[in-house]
Amino acid sequence: MADKRVTFASKIGVVAAAAGSAVGLGNIWRFPSQAADGGGAIFIFVYIACILFFGIPVMMSEFIIGRSAKANTAGAFHKLAPGTPWKWVGRLGVLTGFLIMGFYIVVAGWTLVYLGQSISGHLLSVDNFSAHFNNLLANPLKQSLWMIVFTLLTAYFILSGVRKGIEKSTKIFMPVLFLFLIILAIRAILLPGAGAGLDFLFKPNFENVKSTVFLDAMGQAFFSLSVGMGCLITYGSYFNKNINLAKTAVQVTFLDTLVAIISGMIIFPAAFALTSNPSTIVDELVTGGPGLLFITLPELLNQMAGSMIWSTMFFSLLALAALTSTISLMEVVTIYISEEYRMSRKKSTLLVTSGVIILGVISSYSTGFFNILDVSTAKYMLPAGGLFISIFVGWYLNKQIVAAELTNEGELKFGIGFLKMYIFLLRYVAPIAILSIFVYGIIG
Repeated sequence: MADKRVTFASKIGVVAAAAGSAVGLGNIWRFPSQAADGGGAIFIFVYIACILFFGIPVMMSEFIIGRSAKANTAGAFHKLAPGTPWKWVGRLGVLTGFLIMGFYIVVAGWTLVYLGQSISGHLLSVDNFSAHFNNLLANPLKQSLWMIVFTLLTAYFILSGVRKGIEKSTKIFMPVLFLFLIILAIRAILLPGAGAGLDFLFKPNFENVKSTVFLDAMGQAFFSLSVGMGCLITYGSYFNKNINLAKTAVQVTFLDTLVAIISGMIIFPAAFALTSNPSTIVDELVTGGPGLLFITLPELLNQMAGSMIWSTMFFSLLALAALTSTISLMEVVTIYISEEYRMSRKKSTLLVTSGVIILGVISSYSTGFFNILDVSTAKYMLPAGGLFISIFVGWYLNKQIVAAELTNEGELKFGIGFLKMYIFLLRYVAPIAILSIFVYGIIG
């Protein structure tokens, strides 16, 4: 059965799909707020270090598990460690992906609401964006309807399959996403007074550095790269044997980080150039979250000449970032049900779609449920998944399998020193880092 498993058709498709899984709304709203709260360039430097020493090794581990097993997330652990409790790590990843979709899809629906209002020109008539957004939150029926639209859109690409759906869509969406990012960044940088925003982002600010900057950067790295939720294991199972796993992990990480930094180059210059209240703009940037995307930035964009164009482009960007993430999340659960319960892709997709809609409707009507899904996955389930994956590959998995996957059965030349360093990072460094995030998330 492993030999008949569908694979991505091209190396570009591999990178586009994996990068699409990693790139999401968190790159656009979470990274800039963390940078604003962590000393600008200081946070960026620490973040890149965390990516190099923790993020990339764990991502490579997920690729190794997926490609070596050629199975869904739960099936991969069962195949590589038969008769052991490790299968529950895979099931945890599937559950995590499903629960994340339960609230993330609601936020994705918001992007469609604002995109439609941008295209129609409705946002031009909004005087109070805070009240405007709160009105949306107070209308669970409207949230549910747009959430369902986004879920069905996601399901369409899953139904189309790995090559015609996931790979083909991400090969289109990711270049368009980067095009919108670059155009918006150039427009923001050319605004009068934008230099203050770039200085705030890229100059080290030791006065704003928090004692927790290292933990904040680590948490953002793991959150941003989508490790611990099974997406990269699932996509790794669709990799051909000629894919360089280490190189792919570096490429995906680079693209993911680039999206985050360019997002900062849109948000900070625009914020400093267009704000009418300089004394509070930094606080708004630090707060981040949905308020940054659906209150602060629309208000700023409304002040620009041709604001309909820029707001349409911005919310198209958000919708694309959300869509590439929901596609990967839905695929994790869909292929698990399809393979473990021997269902067709069509039946499993319809089942998952129905489950996501149920969770999404509850999240739309209950802020408390929305927050429970958010907190439980981000603070507990994702760190736990990343920790167990590091331990599994670092301590349990046969090192001949690890070496074979990293070297493509000896085709690629990696020195013994590289392999030893990689295993050392997985055995000791990454678990300590993830445990630190876990503890910090509980007591922070």
